Amino acid sequence: MDISEIIIAGDTAGIEWRLPVFRFKGKSPDAPKTYIQAALHANELPGTALAHFLLQMLAEAEKNGAILGDITVVPQANPIGTAQSHFGELQGRFDLGSRTNFNRDFPLIALGERDSLLTDLDRYSATDRLKRQLLHMALGSELMLDLHCDDEALQYAYIDDAFWPEAADLAAALDMEAVFLSDGESSAFEEAVAYAWKYETAGQKKTQLPGRLSVTVELRGTRDVYPDIARKDAEGLLRFLAARGVVAGDRAALPAFSGIVAPLDNIEMLRAPAPGAILFHRDIGDKVKAGDLLVTILNRPGQPDGAIEVRAPQDGLIVTRVSTRLARRRSDLMKIACATASSAARKPGPLEA
Repeated sequence: MDISEIIIAGDTAGIEWRLPVFRFKGKSPDAPKTYIQAALHANELPGTALAHFLLQMLAEAEKNGAILGDITVVPQANPIGTAQSHFGELQGRFDLGSRTNFNRDFPLIALGERDSLLTDLDRYSATDRLKRQLLHMALGSELMLDLHCDDEALQYAYIDDAFWPEAADLAAALDMEAVFLSDGESSAFEEAVAYAWKYETAGQKKTQLPGRLSVTVELRGTRDVYPDIARKDAEGLLRFLAARGVVAGDRAALPAFSGIVAPLDNIEMLRAPAPGAILFHRDIGDKVKAGDLLVTILNRPGQPDGAIEVRAPQDGLIVTRVSTRLARRRSDLMKIACATASSAARKPGPLEA
């Protein structure tokens, strides 16, 4: 195991950021190369915990000569965001300098332009230099896993249509309860990686990418950072790597994925119709029917018309909900995965900013 650091100079004098990178050299040139990162949203730490245990497992596999394909792991991919606390609360989702989501605005390039990411880095801000370094590393792989989490959530993933249904092995290995099939229409990290692979040949777009995978894994909620859960997830990820021939081990077929599979158009984004205190009537993992009472918003507490009911627009599975109990008007409340498309209009790209 080789441990190195990428140094990113800050945008003010006397500041620099250190990005630890763990690398394992595979002994089989034909085995897939893998890139795994966690905490690109710096306040989402279940992936960092998973990476901690996974690195221990990979170090043991290395001792036994079981590393077949090159593996790169970045357990804390965003040291800039990790340092951004506001009144004692870690932020980490948005760059406080530019107000840009740390998981947006990655360069959309063809794979052949990969090395251009590191050209004239001094032209860019520290955040953009970080993004270019991360994307450069990821584009040296065939398998890329970006580990995130939601607020309160089941285990699920965003997977581009180009990788489905082959990617069902990852969903099964991690015991996911849902998969959201994304449309590849954003500049998020996993979609920037997929974009480069789709346009490996300039002017020719691939619609299927067999043997490759670029995925955002949502490891439940922000508070689900426990040693037993992280170790279990690391074991699941190791099973996936074995199944894909990255590490030596049991390559028997993983069980069929039995969770719900929903394109983004089938996700009901439940939003608050008015500001107020949130009373949840249903929890993540609940299957609901159209018309079920899900949330009450106390818009004017104590007044006769002060409580507003929010009901399920159609049948589905509650995959996420917010942990806050105070809503702003139109703020997100829940994501519900459904069998049919939502009647609400949706812009191409991600469900959230």
